[in-house]
Amino acid sequence: MVQKYVFSELDTGERVISERVPSVRSVAIGFWIGAGSRDETDAKAGVSHFIEHMLFKGSQHYTAQQIAEIFDGLGGELNAATSREHTMVYARVPDDHVQTALNVMTDMVFSPAFADLDSEREVVLEEIAMYEDTPQELVHDLFSEAVFGRHALGRPVIGTADVISTVTRRVLSSYHRQMYAGGNVVIAAAGNVEHNRFVRMLNRAQLQQRPPAGGPRVRRPLVKAPPPSFRFAKKDTEQYHVCIGAPGISRSDRRRFAASLLDAILGGSASSRLFQEIREKRGMAYAVYSFASQYTDTGLVGVYLGTREENLAPCLEIARDQLGEIAAGRIKREELARAKENLKGRIMLSMESTSNRMTRLGKSLITDTELLSFERIIAELDAVDTEEVAELAGLLLAPEKLSISGIGPSERAFRAAVRRLNPAVLARAA
Repeated sequence: MVQKYVFSELDTGERVISERVPSVRSVAIGFWIGAGSRDETDAKAGVSHFIEHMLFKGSQHYTAQQIAEIFDGLGGELNAATSREHTMVYARVPDDHVQTALNVMTDMVFSPAFADLDSEREVVLEEIAMYEDTPQELVHDLFSEAVFGRHALGRPVIGTADVISTVTRRVLSSYHRQMYAGGNVVIAAAGNVEHNRFVRMLNRAQLQQRPPAGGPRVRRPLVKAPPPSFRFAKKDTEQYHVCIGAPGISRSDRRRFAASLLDAILGGSASSRLFQEIREKRGMAYAVYSFASQYTDTGLVGVYLGTREENLAPCLEIARDQLGEIAAGRIKREELARAKENLKGRIMLSMESTSNRMTRLGKSLITDTELLSFERIIAELDAVDTEEVAELAGLLLAPEKLSISGIGPSERAFRAAVRRLNPAVLARAA
């Protein structure tokens, strides 16, 4: 399953990467911009995400309705997403409509009209309110804040209602001009398209709309994460929602393969320890899983669970014990083998999707991460042994490194349940 991709750079500075998949009749296209919530100041928190919304509200040559009608008329998909480190606008269209898609996307990305600002402002404020009403999502933002404190990585991607309700068109367009510069943009494609032809189509699309000039943005790295901390939000919920965890490893860290296997063994699948022990054997939670995010210079690793008050302390004790077991190296050979096969299988299955292939290409370029072949990824996974997984678990998830976030009806009850995880972090928060 060899992935053959081709790379080139446009005169305007954008990097273009594509992969031909001749067995399909579609093409997935992504415009990746190196602008995410960690690039904002506190006064501009949420601006990257707000701009992502505004791109759909009309551009120099197309109204919002025309954009929607054109993609509906192609039978295509058009969407966007903002993360802590980038913004992506992506589409999937039949292979004979790539030029049309590129014409519209180029105009949206590089010359948004910033029209209907106030109606879209209300949409984003509703999105923030929806988030506030979804504790299983909100607890993750509290967790990022517990781990990264005042650093921009600790802020929600979606921003704050204060900023969104007051941000001006001038602030949005100046941030857009600064961040959507040619050198800070990657355009990725995967599907039934040949690279040189794709580049010609891009150049044609850019005749009507060129990106602003400018090179790639260089981020200040996070030198050192703050000490672990505790965050709690009181809400009248049936369940308590909790995240425990710590800073993880960066996207280019050699140990990322061991980290993926640790995640799979701990709580990343139906046969994982937390899912089996907490949900299957004891029925104490419906949702329980581990998670890992990787950034340019750091990461986030942790466990989420939602359960009623009487089950909270027992669930967290199981999580603590399982972390201790893994860190002590008590990992069965067949358990590690199953985790490896699980990851390999998931990679293989994901590559049947042109969208996933495009994402892999775009993400690696915009984050300056080496693009490894499948053979190399599989070899790296196969090379990981139980000692490496155990060592990483002990290093990242030692009790004294754990930050804790929670949402539920009583902070006192929550503190009592999490007390034995990392007593020091509760003492500091008191």
